[in-house]
Amino acid sequence: MAMKYLILIGDGMSDWPITALGNRTPLEAAVKPNMDYMASHGALGTVQVVPKEMYPGSDVSNLSIIGYDPREVYTGRSPLEAASMGIALGKEDVAVRCNVVTLKNEGADTEMEDFSAGHITSAEAAELLKALQAGVEDRGGGVGEGSALQPLLKSLAPGVAEAGVRFHPGVSYRNLMVWPNGNEAVETTPPHDIHGKKITEYLPRGEGAELLLDLMEISREVFEDHPVNRKRREEGKPPGNSIWLWGQGKAPRIATFSEKYGLTGSVVAAVDLIKGIGVYCGLRIVQVPGATGYVDTNYRGKAEYALKELDSRDFVLIHVEAPDEAGHNGSAPEKVRAIERIDKEMLAPLLARAKEGGDLRILFLPDHPTPVALRTHAQEPVPFVFYPAPKGLSSFSGKRYTEADARATGQFVEIGTRLMEYLLDKENRS
Repeated sequence: MAMKYLILIGDGMSDWPITALGNRTPLEAAVKPNMDYMASHGALGTVQVVPKEMYPGSDVSNLSIIGYDPREVYTGRSPLEAASMGIALGKEDVAVRCNVVTLKNEGADTEMEDFSAGHITSAEAAELLKALQAGVEDRGGGVGEGSALQPLLKSLAPGVAEAGVRFHPGVSYRNLMVWPNGNEAVETTPPHDIHGKKITEYLPRGEGAELLLDLMEISREVFEDHPVNRKRREEGKPPGNSIWLWGQGKAPRIATFSEKYGLTGSVVAAVDLIKGIGVYCGLRIVQVPGATGYVDTNYRGKAEYALKELDSRDFVLIHVEAPDEAGHNGSAPEKVRAIERIDKEMLAPLLARAKEGGDLRILFLPDHPTPVALRTHAQEPVPFVFYPAPKGLSSFSGKRYTEADARATGQFVEIGTRLMEYLLDKENRS
């Protein structure tokens, strides 16, 4: 009987003790019998997913979890998202993540109020980017004769207009810009790292930064009185009043999953980043109705589609963004609910298959912590659990799937790329 393999990633799921939860983490507070069953009957421990010298983003962490050393293959977040969106990058093209965000105040007092613009809809973000593209291309004609924007665009031309940048709508606030002959060395900051902070010291800097700053300034002018934002304000929603450019990079060179492991595989995910990793790795991308990349995603549907994939594929990666979004929102109750829904609606059927069939090994873990108190990613080990336990890892009866119990086992995997070796029972671990 051929073995099957599944990895379920609860993005940003691990956390720190929270006063409102009785000094417990969300994993400790949540009711999650299936995770706890795996912890007491499988192999529980902690893993340093992301190399300590790298930022703990979902891009590098997810590459690491499926066995690709990010120090060797990672070129930036945005090229991965471009692949998911079907955007082909030329050799000298630089892809740049383009969040639609909410800024407040002006000048040196400008703050990052919301990195997602209140989880603006995909349709709304697309309308804003369409207006921005028109404004950049014709240096003001697309925003109306006599508009206050025209002098700004003309003052920035020809550099902005001649750069040939293209904006591509994605999912909600997560959009993309392609920058022909761009400078990938420009320094940028993820907007979810600076919630509530003044943006001045986090703006793009270094060679190439001037163009990005100009585009961000133009977006504020284009978006300010756009019909989308007039309506959002009327409805009491935060406006998408600026773009924020970050996460740039050129197309990477990555061996396919089949070349690397000799296995077929699929990806079940809602966000372009994870789908893009799948595209570069040659994995089949599975579209699940109702998968939103937010706390309201179709948890059960993701599990059901993954189980169907296992009928014809050797490996499935399932990614759930919900706990990470709850962490970024600073909401402990939201995070607990997301964990409980993962347990009930996803792990229950997946674990049942592993118990009954005897041909499925599951690895369950976060890709990084997103502590509610921090509202962004932390660089520290996370708890993992395999069921059933693979060769080389021990079981610890009576343990729960929590950060503390995982640490208490003393079972530590020093680099995330080794998780695949355990999952596949490879013998070349060192």
